[in-house]
Amino acid sequence: MLSRSLRSRILVTATAVAALGLAACSSGGGTTPGSSGTAGGGGGGGDTITVGFSQVGAESGWRAANTKSIQESLTKENGFDLKFSDAQQKQENQIQAIRSYIAQGVDYIAFSPVVETGWDAVLEEAKQANIPVILTDRAVDVADETLYQTFIGSDFVEEGRRIGQWVSENLGTEPINVVELQGTTGSAPAIDRKAGFEEATKDNPNVKVVASQTGDFTRDGGKKVMEGFLQSNPDIDVVYAHNDDMGLGAIEAIEAAGKKPGEDIKIVTIDGVKDGMTALAEGKINYIVECNPLLGPDLADIIKTLDSGGTVERRIVTEDGAFDQEQAKEALPDRQY
Repeated sequence: MLSRSLRSRILVTATAVAALGLAACSSGGGTTPGSSGTAGGGGGGGDTITVGFSQVGAESGWRAANTKSIQESLTKENGFDLKFSDAQQKQENQIQAIRSYIAQGVDYIAFSPVVETGWDAVLEEAKQANIPVILTDRAVDVADETLYQTFIGSDFVEEGRRIGQWVSENLGTEPINVVELQGTTGSAPAIDRKAGFEEATKDNPNVKVVASQTGDFTRDGGKKVMEGFLQSNPDIDVVYAHNDDMGLGAIEAIEAAGKKPGEDIKIVTIDGVKDGMTALAEGKINYIVECNPLLGPDLADIIKTLDSGGTVERRIVTEDGAFDQEQAKEALPDRQY
């Protein structure tokens, strides 16, 4: 479950509060566009809210935890009929899934977009079908922002900024060579985490990014790219990985090269999944900024609020922590993902 402070940012109108007090899930006679039983939806009928969700894929431990959270929150017992699809990191698969949900007449569509651009046409189709769209984890770049209702997720620029600040303050007291393992090309987290890091380190002449390449957010991708970095850049001091899985792949490459990750080459990552936190506790990773994947409960709350005539903020940002080695050791026993 996410923090109460985040939940308090889901704003419900007085009418919606009354409606929610009478029923735990959507009312079949609601008049909100896309609500169960209206002209725009009708996929579930009765008191069930039908939601079509398109996931990016299963490229990382973070994504697996995110999927599990959504599937465990949008259950029939909680008043939902969830239709789930895995895009396998391909935008064309995601667009096809969204169009399928529109054809089925679902009540709501939610998805975590593979990349930022290229969504205007399909989201316009959802709007014309009177089906509200909710963005989770990743944002989109569209000309008309009324094509989606709200976004819920982390501030990726801030994540990169926090990593950059830590590197600058703790490692950048002397000249260092940094290699960057980027996420999927064109995706919001890859773009924003790079920008945040650059912003935080631009005034420190000691921090120099000598190579930057995508590892596509996968462990295998991180390992392969890191192997290339090690061959072409003999003097690497720091690895900045856009997620834990690529950082864990980098650890494998560094160890195979006869070096000690966390000592010979420092590693900083973003996510905070259990495998990453374990590596941090063992000293193989040096610092992690969290990106909480447990968005399911809040997605369910957002949909129920909208379905009952309430309103939500256009952008709902999760509260994420950051960990050094000792903090990781303390957090691991109770880590949910």
